[in-house]
Order: sequence, then C-alpha cells, then structure tokens
Amino acid sequence: MDLEAARARVDELREEIRRHQRLYYVEDAPEISDERFDELFRELQELEEEHADLVTDDSPTRRVGGQPVEGFPTVEHAAPMLSLDSSVDEAALRRFDERLRKALGDEGVVYMVEPKLDGASVELVYEQGRLVRGSTRGDGVRGEGVTENLRTIASIPLRLRDDETPVPPFLAVRGEVLINIGAFEALNERLLNEGKTPFANPRNAAAGALRQLDPQMTASRPLEIFFYDVLAAEGLEVSRQRDVLELFRRWGMRVSDLSRPAASVEEVLEAYRDLAERRDDLGVELDGVVVKLDELAGREAVGSTSHHPRWAFAIKFPPRKEITRVISIFPSVGRTGVITPVAMLRPVEIGGVTVSRATLHNREEVARKDIREGDRVRIQRAGDVIPQVVERVAEDDRERQPPFAMPERCPSCDTPVIERGPRTVCPNALGCQAQLEGRLVHFGSRHALDIEGLGEETVKLLVERELVGGLPDLFELTKEQVEGLPRFAEISAANLVEAIDRSSRTELARFLHGLGIPEVGVTVARDLARHFGSAQALLAASREALEEVRGVGPKMADRIVEFLAEPHNREVVESLLGRMELEAPQAPADGEAGELPLAGLKFVFTGGLDSHTRGEAKAVVERAGGRVTSAVSRGTDYVVAGEDPGSKLEKARQLGVEVLDETGWNELLRERGLAGA
Repeated sequence: MDLEAARARVDELREEIRRHQRLYYVEDAPEISDERFDELFRELQELEEEHADLVTDDSPTRRVGGQPVEGFPTVEHAAPMLSLDSSVDEAALRRFDERLRKALGDEGVVYMVEPKLDGASVELVYEQGRLVRGSTRGDGVRGEGVTENLRTIASIPLRLRDDETPVPPFLAVRGEVLINIGAFEALNERLLNEGKTPFANPRNAAAGALRQLDPQMTASRPLEIFFYDVLAAEGLEVSRQRDVLELFRRWGMRVSDLSRPAASVEEVLEAYRDLAERRDDLGVELDGVVVKLDELAGREAVGSTSHHPRWAFAIKFPPRKEITRVISIFPSVGRTGVITPVAMLRPVEIGGVTVSRATLHNREEVARKDIREGDRVRIQRAGDVIPQVVERVAEDDRERQPPFAMPERCPSCDTPVIERGPRTVCPNALGCQAQLEGRLVHFGSRHALDIEGLGEETVKLLVERELVGGLPDLFELTKEQVEGLPRFAEISAANLVEAIDRSSRTELARFLHGLGIPEVGVTVARDLARHFGSAQALLAASREALEEVRGVGPKMADRIVEFLAEPHNREVVESLLGRMELEAPQAPADGEAGELPLAGLKFVFTGGLDSHTRGEAKAVVERAGGRVTSAVSRGTDYVVAGEDPGSKLEKARQLGVEVLDETGWNELLRERGLAGA
C-alpha cells in the first residue's frame, strides 16, 4: 500500500475505532464483536508500524481507552490501568514468549496463567486497610468515581483483614466486576417478566450497574468481583504474582481459583485448552486467558508501551459468533407445546459446526430484536446449545420485510394458541402430533406408568409408522404390529405389549404424573390423588377445590384446570380411563400430613453428596413432606451444599439462607427421625 492510500485507510480506521471505543466504554452499547474490534485495532497498528510518519499522539494506539462519562467525579488512577496485547493465534503467544526469553533469559521466565474474566475493570484504593475510593477504568489514566456503588457489592471487603499479614498503609488494586451466568439469566428473566428490555450479555449488565446514579439500583444487581493485580502500594514487599494472589486471599479479597503457574509455552497452552473446554461449565464468562510474567522484577525490566505491558499477553478463545442472513422464520412446536420462532439461515460455520437455523426464543424476543426475514444477523453458539440470534446487523440501503407474527393457531394441530407470559403455547397437549413423541416417552417413564422398553427410539418408530397417534393407542398395539418394527423380534415385541398391558393397571398418582399436566410433578400428583381419590373427582374439581390441596397455589390450580378443560385433552383422558384400571390411593391417617417430619420446608441441593444421589435426596425430602426446588429464594429454608457447589451457595449466603454441609444434612435427618432414609 502506497503512502497516500495508507494515510486514507489510517484516517478511516482511527475514526471508526474512536467511535466504537465511545460506544463500548462510554455508552455501554457496543455494535461490533470484540473480535472485530481487535481486527481493526491490529490493522491500524500494522499500518503505523509500516508508515512511521503517519503516527500521531492522538491515535487510538497511543491511548488506553475511551473517556469517562459525565455524572460521576473524575478520578485519577494511582497507576495506569493498561489494556493487554492479545490474539487468538498461538503463534503470537510464542512470539511473546520468545521476546521475554531473549530479554530475561530462560531462567527468568515463569508465568502465571489467569482467566480473562469478561466483566468491568475497576480500581479500588485502600488506606490503612479501609476502602476509600473506587473507580471505573475510564481511559486508563482517569475513570469515574463510583465508590458508593462499589460499596454495595458483597464480595468487596470494606476493610481488609490484617490478622495474618499486615496491610500496606496505601494499596491500589485492580479487579473485575461481573455477574455470573446463572444470576444473569435470572436477572434477564425478571426484566422480561416486568416488561423491561433484557441485557445483551453479563458484561454489559455489570458495566451498566456500576454506572447507576442511584446506589440502590446497583445493589439490586447480583454483582461480584475478582481481584488480580496491585496497581500501587506503599511498603509492600512481594516478588511474584502468585504471592500477590495469596496476599489478596489473606486480606479477604476474592481471587479466581482457576489461576495456575506455567514454566513454558506448552504449559500455558495446556491451561488455555483446559479452560477453553470447560468455559461453558464455569459459571462466569471468560473470553480467554491472561499470561503474566510471575517475577515482578522481570516486569520492571521489560516495562510497558503506552498501550500495554510487555510482560503480559492475552490469548483469546476462538470467536463463536458469525454473521449470516435469515432466509425465513417459521414457528416450531416443541414437545411441551411451546411454539418457538426459528430462523432458517444461510449456512455458516461456527466453531467447526455448520449452522443453518437458530432459535428466536419467543414472540417478545423477536419483537425486541426486530428480526425479520431477509435480515443480516449475528449468531452465536455456546457448547451444544441450539444457536441463537444475538442481534440484527443494520443495512441502511436494504428494504426490509414485514415484521414476523406468531400464528393464531397451532401449526401442527390447528388448535387456537394461548399466551403464557412471553411464550406462545398450544394447549392441546395430548392431541397435538408435534407434542406426541415427548408425551409418550413421559407417559411410559419410571415415575409414571413405568413401561419397560418404551424409550425414545421405540416411540419414534411407533409414531413414524403411524401405529400410535395418541396415548390411548398404546393399549391397542398388538404383538404382530410391533414385530414389524426394526430391531424387534417375536420375544421383544411380546415383552413390550405385555409391559403396556401391565401398565394399564396402575396407581392414580402415577397416571396423573404421566399425563404431563403443567406444574404437576411426582409429589403434587401423589397429593392430588390422595385428596380427590379418583380421576373423575379431579376432572370435576374447581380452582377453589384444587387450592385446598397441600402445595397447590393459585397459579398451579389455574394450569391444572386449563389443561383438563381443553377439549382435546379431556377427550384423551376420558379415553384412557376407559382402557385402564386405576388403584385408589390409600388415605393418610388422621393428622399424617401435619406430622410429616419435613412438612412445609423447602430445600435446594447444590454439589455432590456421598450419602445420597441427588434423586435419592429429593425423594427423602418429598416422602417426608418437604419440597425440593431448583432456585434459591428468600422462601428457601435450607441449601444443602456438597462437593463442588455451584452459584446457588453464594446466592444462599447473600440472602441469609441457612446452609448445611453433608454432615449437617445427615444430622437434620437424624433429628427428624429420618436416619437411614
């Protein structure tokens, strides 16, 4: 490229990069991916290296970041908060390693490999061990003073512990404020239920929370922090990064347990690949790893550029987002009746997988993102999850198609659909062909009719060959019909038909659970059976009568009535009752329900237990009158934490819910007369 062409491209790149820095750092409204921004930045760096005359002091390559916004006091950092040189290319990491070894020698190069947390970077200043100031990164030299907002984060110590190691009289540290993935999903669900716009990703949610003018708004967000660097300190004698992290722990500051030392590039890459494989299960967003020189003296020796330290490098995970075009949008009926809008895409490869369709979740999500047929869109794929449309990529010169609208009738069975919150649902649960396979599998499952041999593959064959068009058809199957199916011979066909015949004589509770009534699990099905005594009595029950059943509230009562009142569902239930013999439940003794040892208590389990599997522990609780839920709330009585607990443990601590380890769990069982349960 000649000088004039390079000058024009440099001017274009600088203007575009400044705009995206403002959108990212100031307005919290990025328009492009991190990977695309890095590509633009690297192109500008390469052009300036090739044409030194084009370098100017106001170039983005000579700055650390964007400008702080108005509304908060401007705070000058104790030391520059530099960004990191980064790449997705392993060869770039090897070049970084070679430069350090050339400067320091092989013996002077040992690394700490730390997770590159995808949140909002902040500076915290402690004087005499007390938090006195906190600020956002801003432009790397100055940031926004958000001290009161940071004080609301439970994982930030307001006073450092000094019982093990003295705290320097002045200490400025760097940390990453973030929201874990589970809490982020719960936050977005709450926002949708309140009719508000959800956040695009956890990083935006964390950054936006820090910049709320009302600290109470910040406090309402589930923010966390991890500390990872000392920016400045008085009288701190420490020689290695691993010692810094250990000091943080001693002072009561949270650090990531994912950090590890590495003596070579190969060990760095081993750590990188390990985290890349585990990233979807870690509970927090990572976009790579940070490789830091462990010896602080070596850092001083190699120094920094105006943009990044020469002693650190970030190797990013491969991008999992691509841009393609929506060919069409169609409604897909799932096995539970939820109708999901699905985008058919021009095929594109993401992470080695060719993607040709992506979910649009629900009608509110389609409207919020304004996705239409013919649009260019950015899609992402996480692990084995069905790809999702992240956003529309604007095309100012292209005329758009009309907005997509969900159907008024089920595309599979033509039943009028209903709306449940943001979801569109076909209420014809037992008569809709699109839902049939899932319903049949559930009907024959272990806690329902327990039909041996009626698994997913068999059900698929029965439906495809049109031998079963609904639940009642199961009881009309003959051995000869089943023998005609692949993988079935005379004996296996006879066994399946006999298993179905045996299941026609079952307990009422199993039958009710097998119907797949919304909200009705094993415990509720048993309580309904005990309360009403027969299926006919349940069919005739009003909402008010249902609410008299232990554990059935207004919402659950509405769902049960809605399910049983739907004409197709009722027809199927009555047809089944004509083919089956249901055992009336044994009525509990007087006062039995009130005497159940865990009656009225709500439990949440997280992590593994040695004495019980998760299913066994749940069964113990439910048999004793308690309830097991999947989410921690203020109404939870106990959180039982085993080995490797997840984010539910932290949520319990935040809400003040009592936490039991496995010993405490077993002691509770003994106290309640459930020893050996």
